[in-house]
Amino acid sequence: MTGIIEMYQSLGLFERMVAFVLIAPFVGGTLAGIDRKLTARMQGRVGPPIRQPFFDALKLFQKERIAVNKFQNVNIVLFSVFTMFSGALFFAGADLLLTVFSLALAGTFFILGAFCVGSPYSHLGAERELIQIMACEPMVILVAVGMYQVTGSFKVAEIAQHPAPLLLYLPGVFAGFLYILTIKLRKSPFDLSMSHHAHQEIVRGITTEFSGPTLAVIEVTHWYENVLLMGIIYLFFAASPLVGLALSLGTYFVELFIDNNYARFKWQLTLFSSWLFTAVAAVTNIIVLHVAR
Repeated sequence: MTGIIEMYQSLGLFERMVAFVLIAPFVGGTLAGIDRKLTARMQGRVGPPIRQPFFDALKLFQKERIAVNKFQNVNIVLFSVFTMFSGALFFAGADLLLTVFSLALAGTFFILGAFCVGSPYSHLGAERELIQIMACEPMVILVAVGMYQVTGSFKVAEIAQHPAPLLLYLPGVFAGFLYILTIKLRKSPFDLSMSHHAHQEIVRGITTEFSGPTLAVIEVTHWYENVLLMGIIYLFFAASPLVGLALSLGTYFVELFIDNNYARFKWQLTLFSSWLFTAVAAVTNIIVLHVAR
């Protein structure tokens, strides 16, 4: 594992971006397969094979392309492109703040894709997606601000080279990010706009009017996004690469446990609790760190 990390660090900027685009969907799809398998075990079921998300995506790509209007697919393509661009920037060691804003722009195109059709279910899912963005984006920005306070740089490559784990300086920021990570991963109790478990939905929220290859693109794009989110977790422990990788995976499995043990919150509680946790944990941490320095 150490050799793989060293080989990755030896790559150039463009090579790292290409490596992310090519490798991330396999990592993200495998995580999705493990997710489904462990979820099934927690619920007393055998569950599908870990390869099942790849089979599902391939089957969707083979179906007929049907769209309500031409703007629907354009927005989803932009959603996918900007998500991949965000992850490529991050894993190339570029600006963390630019990565955050690019990812937020990708989410905006996803919402526009749902709004550009006439389905009330699609509109309701899009409105809930907006609420989720309002709930979690302040915390994501504070992660970048906190890391800048500690390292003096927004560059991911420089943040990762900090000699001490950032968790020592940013425990509140880390706790706040873990809280909103449940929203970003679309896990209960915060899976308002779209649950990743189909059996929980009668009509699947924001993706109601998407089908075939377009739905496959959405699923694969979420795999890219999940890998990026795990990368941000890794930054808090980047001083010890192996520990960072282990804790990133451990965080993902903690999210699975939360997902299977909590019922869905109402949107009011989701928004209020996210902002409250952000204010108490992250903002307090940043203020204390600023005063101490």
